[in-house]
Amino acid sequence: MSEKTLQHRIDGPDDAPVLVLGASLGTTWHMWDRQIPELTRHWRVIRFDLPGHGGSPAHPAPSVAELADRLVATLDGLGVERFGYAGCSIGGAIGTQLALTRPHRVTSLALVSSSPRYGTADAWRQRGVVIRTNGLDPIARTAPEHWFTSGFAGAQPAIVEWAVQMVRTTDPGCYIAACEALASYDVRSSLGRVGVPTLVVVGSEDQVTPTTDARTLVAGIPDASLALVPGTSHLAPVEQPAAVTELLIRHFTTAWHDKPSAAGQNAIGAAAPKPQIAPPPPPQMAPAAIESGLAQPAQERGGTYEAGIKVRREVLGDAHVDRAEAAADDFTGDFQDFITRYAWGETWTRPGLDRRTRSIITLTALVAQNHHDELAIHTRAALRNGLTPTEIKEILLHTAVYCGVPAANSAFAVAQRVIREETTPEG
Repeated sequence: MSEKTLQHRIDGPDDAPVLVLGASLGTTWHMWDRQIPELTRHWRVIRFDLPGHGGSPAHPAPSVAELADRLVATLDGLGVERFGYAGCSIGGAIGTQLALTRPHRVTSLALVSSSPRYGTADAWRQRGVVIRTNGLDPIARTAPEHWFTSGFAGAQPAIVEWAVQMVRTTDPGCYIAACEALASYDVRSSLGRVGVPTLVVVGSEDQVTPTTDARTLVAGIPDASLALVPGTSHLAPVEQPAAVTELLIRHFTTAWHDKPSAAGQNAIGAAAPKPQIAPPPPPQMAPAAIESGLAQPAQERGGTYEAGIKVRREVLGDAHVDRAEAAADDFTGDFQDFITRYAWGETWTRPGLDRRTRSIITLTALVAQNHHDELAIHTRAALRNGLTPTEIKEILLHTAVYCGVPAANSAFAVAQRVIREETTPEG
């Protein structure tokens, strides 16, 4: 199987309209098994596995856009041009991406347990650090409490064990790549461009993508409706299969947007737009602050600042950068702008070295200079950039030879504290 396509399964009549189903992170296409008997009475159903999930080859995809591209390549190979789409969690993100970038392909959309932005980038990258250090077992053991209500989990131990095993057998590298994809995914400002009828389904007890996320989707998508499934958590198609199946059949039989236009082409119309929910605008700077060069508007800062702030957030985390920006004033603001442009926008963005290598160099330099505060920050960054605790240990052992034992001793104490904080699984 090509790296540019996805493992898939087809059920239902060859001559029926196509309905594509996308699974949640850590699951396989089997999460839709209970929907298949009814859906295949109406549609040719195509299910796909994410990279490294189930029996799918482990070709990591680091963005939702890349996952959507691979799905389109898969459907192209099957000769499928138009299709309805229903996806759960990251599967929903793929569907939204398709509706935004391939509007001529998607006839109608169902977003189950989905969000325009899944938590925070820091949380997803932190999960990647935990997996690199501890493997997927901690994630697998806690999956049922995030996916199912306690009552369902207690009554269905076989399904709970099935869920745990699905996560355990996922390729760790592909899971981490999917975490990175969700870390960078944010379509809140683009929802108004989703131009197909959309059903948003959410479980009333879902804590992963809560009802507030579902309402944000409905408020932002022009032609969207909300369905709340009572007493259900995140993996609604598994916990309440009959209810979800009925909702999908009702939506796709009444909202299939595939009517020919006067020119004979498949047209996609949109209902009257509803107010969009977008990220809050940046705070307005006082004139004096702008005149001093502090926190200039983004359009006046140039490409190095925009590239720098992106890399700085990816490497150091949103929380760190937000704290630094919030603390900036007339005295420190120019310095924050300086390091964003020159350290992150020019040095860290150069193509000659990858981020792992840059982290190794940075850690060594900070040990040599006894910059302990920065060492803590960049130990976290090194973990985010893919270095393991074992590799960081080897770096510090190496510095003991070339930077001195006292410097390395202090560095070990700093790095040990950070690694313990960053790699301890939740719960």
